[in-house]
Amino acid sequence: MSKWLGLSALVVFLDQFTKLWISRSFAYGENLAVTEFFNLVLVHNRGAAFSFLSGAGGWQRWFFSVIAVLASGWMIWLLRKHRQDPLFCFALSLILGGALGNLIDRVAYGYVVDFLDFYWQMYHFPAFNVADSAVTCGAALLIWDGFAKKP
Repeated sequence: MSKWLGLSALVVFLDQFTKLWISRSFAYGENLAVTEFFNLVLVHNRGAAFSFLSGAGGWQRWFFSVIAVLASGWMIWLLRKHRQDPLFCFALSLILGGALGNLIDRVAYGYVVDFLDFYWQMYHFPAFNVADSAVTCGAALLIWDGFAKKP
């Protein structure tokens, strides 16, 4: 179990390190074109995925924080229960690390720092961060794991 919590801790470290770097290197809203389809940009998300509820007046900060704490406790319990299932535990560890990385931002700042901006011509995917990437990859692996298991 400790290796899975270590992986989660690594995700949290990478997430917080990159957010700190971007926050110290960029002014809010500043962006830097890296390729034809990718920018670095500093934005703050006060809501959830895709800025859901970002303009809700502030209660969402604590609502999403409580959800993250409860979900993290549940994932730790699942990691203990399924310790012999490496793909499942790997996926959960990524999700746990991402949830905790964004929780730290919510509690410390009242928003989540996002900075990865992918786009095609004038169409931008909402900016995201390392924690969001870990949650997305972990969720995809959980789905794969679910389909791969034999009844």
